[in-house]
Amino acid sequence: MTLSSLVTALAVGAVLGLGARWILRAVPFWVPLGVAVGAAVLGTVVGRLAGIDTAAVTAFEVVLQVAFAAAAVTLVAMTGDVRG
Repeated sequence: MTLSSLVTALAVGAVLGLGARWILRAVPFWVPLGVAVGAAVLGTVVGRLAGIDTAAVTAFEVVLQVAFAAAAVTLVAMTGDVRG
C-alpha cells in the first residue's frame, strides 16, 4: 500500500464517515468515522490483492474504497441504536 493510497483511503473514509455522522445522530461521533476509514483501507487492501499494484491511485481503487466505506456505514446505520 502506497502513501497516496493510504491518504486517499483516509480522505474517503473521513468524508463518508462525517457525512454519515451528519445523518446518524443516534450513534457516537467516532463510530461511523472509524468504521468508514477502516472499510476504505480494507477496500485498498482488497484492490491490491485483486491486482491493482501501481504507484498511483487508480479510479478502480477509489471506487472500491467508496463502496466498502458506504457498505460499512450502511451497516452501522442499520444496526445503530435508534434511541434518540
